[in-house]
Amino acid sequence: MSKSSPRRPFGGRSGTVTVIEAKVHRSSARNARLAFVLTAVIVGLLSAVVAASSIHPILAVFVGAAIGIPCGALAWVLVRIWPVIRLLWWWSTEIVLSVLLLTFWVQLANHTPTLVTLIVVALVVGVPAAIPTIRRQVIAWTWCLVVRHRLRVCFAQFIIANQSGSLPLMLWARPTPVGERVWVYLRPGLSMTDLEGRLDKIAVTCHASTALVERASDGNAAYLRFDIKRREVLTAQVNSPLVDVINPDTPTADRPLPVIPTALDLPDVDAPTITLPAQPKKQATTANGSKPAAFSAPDAEDVSDWI
Repeated sequence: MSKSSPRRPFGGRSGTVTVIEAKVHRSSARNARLAFVLTAVIVGLLSAVVAASSIHPILAVFVGAAIGIPCGALAWVLVRIWPVIRLLWWWSTEIVLSVLLLTFWVQLANHTPTLVTLIVVALVVGVPAAIPTIRRQVIAWTWCLVVRHRLRVCFAQFIIANQSGSLPLMLWARPTPVGERVWVYLRPGLSMTDLEGRLDKIAVTCHASTALVERASDGNAAYLRFDIKRREVLTAQVNSPLVDVINPDTPTADRPLPVIPTALDLPDVDAPTITLPAQPKKQATTANGSKPAAFSAPDAEDVSDWI
């Protein structure tokens, strides 16, 4: 709910703190009333039908009402406080970590002297900060927590622009060599095609250089995987173990450069004369493909009349 106070004297002005938006507040109130009515009616009718088999139908109606109304009230309470429960779920990891750290500090301060407490706190904070490997891991997992909230802000803006839809579920996030990888389960109102055209806005919101999205499941289009890229690891210098193998006292020798010819310089060679054998002449054929009649002497008998 949005709460603000009027302007104070002497130029003082208090800011506006929004926990639940007014639109979400009105929607939850309407959904709570509907949940109360539906739950009370359905549970009351089912209870009355079951009770009518053993008692009078009129008494069964009262029994159904006595069971359905409390169940409807419980549904109304759950739906009414659902926005707050959702906010607590979004920040559940941070809340759990804060509670654990506060509990650790209280128990340590109550059971140890002040000097020992300061030494333990210095070790817990200083050792991860001094060791580069641990420090990078802590920073990487911290960015995973931040990216989940930044992606949720992006999706909320996309839904407002579309004037429809529901916020997706942020499932898990883990660090990668170039940034973070987040698994998201979309709900009605968003699709992978819509997000592919807005990857530049997602990168800006997540304070990254680029962002990529692809399907995490072949059979479910709502299950996506986001890769948030913050740094380029291919340009980093990698120490090679071959440098330690080379003897630094090895003398260097100048290798002569090979002569590369620029053009072919072949000696003059008399090309041999190749004589091909005479090919036999092909016998001509007529237009219909048949061979012509053989030439015969005038005195010879004409055999064409017999063919």
